[in-house]
Parts: sequence; structure tokens; C-alpha cells
Amino acid sequence: MELKLLVTFEKVSTVLSFTRAATELRYAQSSVTSQIRALESSLGVELFERLGSHIRLTEAGERLVPYARRIIELTEEARTAVAETDVPAGTIAIGTMESLTSYRLPPLLELFHHRYPKVQLSLRTTLGDETRQALRQGTYDIGFLMEPDTEHAGLESEILAPEPLALVASPRHPLATRTSLTPADLAATQLVGTEPGCPYRDLFEAALSEWSPPFMEFGTIEATKRGVASGLGIALVPRITVAEELSTGVLVELDWKVPFTLFTQIAWRRGKRLPAHVRLFVEQARRLVSEQTPRASQA
Repeated sequence: MELKLLVTFEKVSTVLSFTRAATELRYAQSSVTSQIRALESSLGVELFERLGSHIRLTEAGERLVPYARRIIELTEEARTAVAETDVPAGTIAIGTMESLTSYRLPPLLELFHHRYPKVQLSLRTTLGDETRQALRQGTYDIGFLMEPDTEHAGLESEILAPEPLALVASPRHPLATRTSLTPADLAATQLVGTEPGCPYRDLFEAALSEWSPPFMEFGTIEATKRGVASGLGIALVPRITVAEELSTGVLVELDWKVPFTLFTQIAWRRGKRLPAHVRLFVEQARRLVSEQTPRASQA
């Protein structure tokens, strides 16, 4: 089996589209089709079922996927080992949330920009389910998650830090001076949040599900904070994202105990051999993100 054929097969198996695979591999679609046929011929089995304009893996194709990925990863590891120098180099595709990119990761990104310029970081903003799926498929090398669960099927993960949450409002909000707030109190006011799929938004909504309150949705954490500061409503957000606003009095924290706990985690596909530059990234993430925890907790 030629490596080129396995690379093409792995890409098609991930995106389940000959057209998209051709675009991402920078091949003509006819080249992708002929390479898959050549691989099927050499193995004596069909790897994909053609269903009109759609395709899916056959049982034989499903069995080949982990072997193809292992062979590709071992080949990349061998190339790195042979050409290894003292300077880390390579690309890392990273799935992460906007709030983590803006508030947890800057020290890590700055470190790699200045100290390891030959390591190219590609950050892609996705939420939990999408990030996990992309990791399992090999689209991402590394993913950052903010979840209550710390075990994820098909993934290796490490907790980097607990992620304290704060329910915040404008100092002028009617609930700002209230104590011992109940879920019913919260449900009776306007709620502001990011889009569904955001873990703390979804858990907050579930905690108030008895009342099914509507949310005023904002696309980003920054827009959410501005909306709350202007008096549009209250929002549950990671404390680290509002530390400055709480210290300056732009926002105040409401007296409500959050009934769930989130953990910021780093994850990668189970069984994946991490190249040296990716291992370095994981090690530095473990160190730098964890170091922020005491400051975040005291904010």
C-alpha cells in the first residue's frame, strides 16, 4: 500500500466527500477517485459505498481507518526523528472556545510565538461536541474543552484547571443588592448568554429548566459582557472573563451558588502518537494554564 493512497483514504474517510477531500489535498477530484480505486484494487475490497451524491465507509473501510492513521502518524514521526534538530517545528491544529482563547491561552500563544516560531499554531473556534468529534476524526491535533465531565469517549484528556463561574449583572440591576437568590428569582429576570452549545450556557439553562426562561443571545463573550454592563440582563460566565470588570465595579457578582462545576481540559485522540512539538505544546499548556488558577480563583 502506498502512503499517498492511505493519506487520500484517511482524508476521504474523515470528510466523507471526494470533492472536499480533493480541495483539502489540492488534488483534482479525478485523482482522488483514481487513488481510492487503486487502493481498493490492491486490497481486493470496497472501502466506500457510493449512495448517489453521498458516500459512507464499508465495514472494510471502517477497519482500515485506524491502521491508515497509525501508518501516517508513524511516518510523520519517523520524518521528524530523522530530521530532528534542537528547534521544535511543525503545525498544530487546535480546537478551542472563544473564552479560553481570549483569557486562558494568551500566555501560551505568546510563548510559542516568541520562543518557538517554527511551530505554527492554527486555532479554530468550536464548541465541545464539535471539538471532540474533530479530535476523533483527526481534524484537530489538540482540543481545549470546558466541561463538567472529564472522561470523553475515544479521547485522552487532562484537567488543566477548575473553571470558576460567576453570575454577573450591572450594579444598577434590581438583583444587584439582593441576597440568597433562588432559581425562580433568576428565571424571572432577563437572561443574557452566548449561543446554545456553550457548556456554561447550557448548564445554566438546564438549572432553570422548570421555568424555561428565554435567553437574549449574543455571539461572543465580549458582546455578552457589554450587554450585561448596559443593563440588558444577567449572565453566567467564567469568572476569569469578568475579573477586570468585577474589580473595577463595572459588573457585580450576584449572590447565587452555581450548582455545577466546570473544568478546563486539554485533549487529543486516544492512541495518537504526539509528535515532539505537540508534546511540547501540551507540557507548556499544562504549566501555563494551571499557573493561572490561583489568580483566577481570587478574582
